[in-house]
Amino acid sequence: MSKRQAIEDRLQKAFAPRALDVVDDSESHRGHSGYPEGGESHFNVTIRAEQFKSMNRLARHRAVHAALGPQLISRIHALALDVDV
Repeated sequence: MSKRQAIEDRLQKAFAPRALDVVDDSESHRGHSGYPEGGESHFNVTIRAEQFKSMNRLARHRAVHAALGPQLISRIHALALDVDV
């Protein structure tokens, strides 16, 4: 399973979001530090879910990181998050 698919699956399971977009932006970082051949190192995630309603920005980001888990997070060089209700 690709990292992009793993991110999407875990976020769907954890939050049942009304909107979720996971974009592998690795190619735009070719030649930079952290870019492995084959990509899947840099991701942009936009997620909208009701569970974030009572959380501040930091709590939302922590919740996403917890849902992804330390093993998956450790295999990602950069993760940009846009998290809202």
